[in-house]
Amino acid sequence: MRRPSAAALGAFVAVGGAVAFVLWQLHPSLLLLNTTTSGGDTGAHVAVPAFLRDHLLPHGRLTGWSPDWYGGYPALTFYFPLPSLIVVVFGLVLPYGVAFKLVTVLGLLTLPVAAWAFGRLSGMARPGPACLGVATLPFVFDRSFTIYGGNVASTLAGEFAFSISLSLGLVFLGVVARGLRTGRHRALAAGLLALTALCHMIPTFFVLVGAGVLLLMGADRRRLRWIVGVVVAGLAITGFWSIPFLFRLPYTTDMGWEKVTEYAHNLFPSGQRWVLVLAIVGVLFSLVRRRRIGMFLAVMAVLSAAGFVLAPQGRLYNARLLPFWVLCLYLLAGVAVAELGTLAGELWRARASAGGGRITTEGLVGFLTPVLALLAAAGFVAAPLVNLPSWSPVKPQASFVPDWVRWNYSGYEGKPSYPQYRALIGTMTRLGQQQGCGRAMWEYGPDLDQLGTPMALMLLPYWTNDCIQSMEGLFFESAASTPYHFIDQSELSVTPSQAMRNLPYGPLDVAAGVRHMQLLGVRYYMAFSPQAQAQAAADPDLSLVATSGPWPVTSGSTVIQRTWNIYAVRGAAEVAPLSEQPVVMTGVAKGGKSWLNAAVSWYDDPSRWNVMLAASGPSQWARVRGSDPNPPTKAVAPVQVSGIKTTDDRISFDVDQTGSPVLVKTSYFPNWQATGANGPWRVAPNLMVVIPTSHHVSLHYGFTPVDGLGWAVTAGGLLAVAWMAGRPLVTRGPRRGRGVRRDEEVPGEGDGRGRDATELETALNRIGALSPLPWSPTATTHTTPSPPPPR
Repeated sequence: MRRPSAAALGAFVAVGGAVAFVLWQLHPSLLLLNTTTSGGDTGAHVAVPAFLRDHLLPHGRLTGWSPDWYGGYPALTFYFPLPSLIVVVFGLVLPYGVAFKLVTVLGLLTLPVAAWAFGRLSGMARPGPACLGVATLPFVFDRSFTIYGGNVASTLAGEFAFSISLSLGLVFLGVVARGLRTGRHRALAAGLLALTALCHMIPTFFVLVGAGVLLLMGADRRRLRWIVGVVVAGLAITGFWSIPFLFRLPYTTDMGWEKVTEYAHNLFPSGQRWVLVLAIVGVLFSLVRRRRIGMFLAVMAVLSAAGFVLAPQGRLYNARLLPFWVLCLYLLAGVAVAELGTLAGELWRARASAGGGRITTEGLVGFLTPVLALLAAAGFVAAPLVNLPSWSPVKPQASFVPDWVRWNYSGYEGKPSYPQYRALIGTMTRLGQQQGCGRAMWEYGPDLDQLGTPMALMLLPYWTNDCIQSMEGLFFESAASTPYHFIDQSELSVTPSQAMRNLPYGPLDVAAGVRHMQLLGVRYYMAFSPQAQAQAAADPDLSLVATSGPWPVTSGSTVIQRTWNIYAVRGAAEVAPLSEQPVVMTGVAKGGKSWLNAAVSWYDDPSRWNVMLAASGPSQWARVRGSDPNPPTKAVAPVQVSGIKTTDDRISFDVDQTGSPVLVKTSYFPNWQATGANGPWRVAPNLMVVIPTSHHVSLHYGFTPVDGLGWAVTAGGLLAVAWMAGRPLVTRGPRRGRGVRRDEEVPGEGDGRGRDATELETALNRIGALSPLPWSPTATTHTTPSPPPPR
C-alpha cells in the first residue's frame, strides 16, 4: 500500500480538522441525546419526517396530504422531500430524536469535505483543494446573515435542507468540471444534480448557473452534449416532485417577502472586509496565473451579487442569493491562501537554486499551507465562540452561536418551561380523547419562545398522534389557506405575528375570529392573554372546556402567572350543508393575487357568506364577473349531514338527500377526488363543495394525471442515467482557451496530471461510483504516467 504523500496528509489534517471543529461547536453530547429538537423553524420541522414515516410511506407516497396544519395542505409537494426521507432512514437504526438532529447538521459537517472534493475533481493543484475546504469553516460560522441558508445560524433557524443541498451542489460542480474535461461521469453528475434539487431548490439554481459557466469556459459541441444530457437526466429524476410542483404553483401562497435593498451593507459588511481583501488577492492570482477555478469562483461571485441586486420583487426573495456571494468570497480567500503558499515555496526553491542547491518544496507546501490555514481559520472563528481571559488583547464580539446550539439541541425537554408545555399537550390530548379530535387555533405570542420556539404548538398533531391539528404550521407558501389563518390569528391574539404582508389585519376581535373559525371548521380555541380570555368568555359560541395552569412565565423583566383556557367552538363541523347555490367567478385566475384578492374580500365580509364564490362548477351555477358583492341567489334545500369521519387522506359523511351542495371545510387541492358526489369544486376562501349523488360520500386525496406524468418523467430520467452509466461519452481534451490553463498543468505545482484528482478518481472507481455498469461496452483508456519528482 502506497504511503500517503505529505500534501495528502496535510489535506486530511486540514479538512478533517475543519469538520472536527464544526462538530465540536455543535456539541456531540447534545446531538446524541434523544430529545426533541427545538428552536426557530427547526422545532416544528421535527413533525415532518415523522409524518412521512407514519402516513405517507405506508400509503406508498413520498408526497401527499396532511391534515395537520392550515386545515390541510399538500405535504412535501412544495417543500423538499429528501432530507425528511434521510431522517426516516437514519431512524431505522437510531432513536428518532437523534436521527433528526444528525440530519440537521449533515450539511454543515460535509461542507468542508464537499469544497475539498470540488477542488480535487475540478483539477486544482495542491494545496488548493484543502484550502477550499478550510475556507468553508469561517463561512459556516459567518454571522452577517442568520436565516438565508448555508451557515450555522441559518441551519439552526431551520434551513438545514439548504445546507445539505449546498454540499451536494459543490460536489456536483466538481464532477461537472471533471466530466467536461474527460467526457466521463455523466451518470454520477446527473444523480448528484437530482439529489441537490430534492434537498433544496435555491442551491440548485446556483449550481445550474455554475455548470453553465464551466461549459462556457471551454465550450464545444461535445461538451454541450455532455452538459445537456446531465442536466436533462438529473432534473428528470426529480419529476415525481418537480412536475406537480410546477403545475400546482397556483395553489400556493406568495408571502410577499420584501426585497432587501441595502445592497452595500449586505454585500460588504464591516466584519467581512478581510475576506474581501483576500478574495481580491485570489482573483488577481487567478488572472495572473490563469487559474480556471479561481476565475470560475470570481464569475460566480459577480453573478451572485448581481442576482441579489437585480432580482425583482417576487416569489424569489433576493436575500436568498446572498449566501452564494459570501461563500464565493470565502472560497476565493482559500484560493489566495493556496497561491500564497505556493508562491512562498517557489521563492524558497528559486533562492536555493540561485545558491547552487536543489530542493523539493511541493510536499512541504502541500502540508503546511492548509494546516496553517486551518489553525488561522479556527483561531479566528473560535475567538467569538469562547470566553477569552481578561488579559487577552483581542476582544471580539461574542457569538450567539453556542447558546443557539445549546437551545436547539437540548430540546424541548431541556427548557425550564417544559412542565408547562407537557401539561398543555396533555390537556389537549385528553380533550381530544374525551370530546373528539379536531383543529385547534392557538393564540400567538413571541414569549411562547420560552417553550422552545414560538412555533412549539405547531407540534400539537405530533404529540397527540394527529388527533389535535394546529391551524398554524410551517411551509407558509405550501398552503393556499395560509392568508386566512393569519387574518384569524390577528383577530384571536393580542400580539399576532402578522407574518404575511398586505392583508386586512385588525385588532383583537374574538367575535370576528369565532365566525372565521366556524367557517374553517376549527374545533378548539386556545387563549392565554387576559384580554382574549375576557372576550372569549362573552362569546355565546365559545364554551370553556379545559384549562392548564397557572404557570410562571417571564414577560419582559417580570414573572407573571399564565393560565391557558381552551374553548370549544360551536357550529364548526368539518362538513356542513349549504342553503344557497354557489356562484362561479369569471375573470379570476385559479391562483395568485387575482384569486387572493377576491377571496380575501369575500372572507372579510361575513354578510356575503351565504353565497359561496367558486372557481368552477356545474353549468346550473350562476356566473358572476369577479368577486361580485351582490351575486344572484338561489335557495336550495339543505341536507342533513351525519357520520363525518376523517383520516389522514380521506373524508366521508352521510346525507339524507342528494342533489344539494355540501361544504367540506378542508383546504382544496386538485388531488381531491369524490365518490358518491360530483366535484369537489374550489370555493372561497380555499374550501371545497360537492353535490352528493349518493347518501354516502367519500373524498380521497388521490393521484392525478400530473402525478402520473411526474413519475413517468422520473422513470425516464432513471433510464437515461442507467444508459449513460453504461455508455460513457468520451470527449476530446480541453480546448486551450486564450491564456487559460488547467490548474494542474502549471509547472512546479505537482505531478503534471493533478495527482489529487487522479487519486480521488481511483478511490471512486474502487467502490464503483465512476465505473461503467457490468453490461457496458469495454472501453480502453490510455493514461500518461506521471513524471518522476525532481531529485
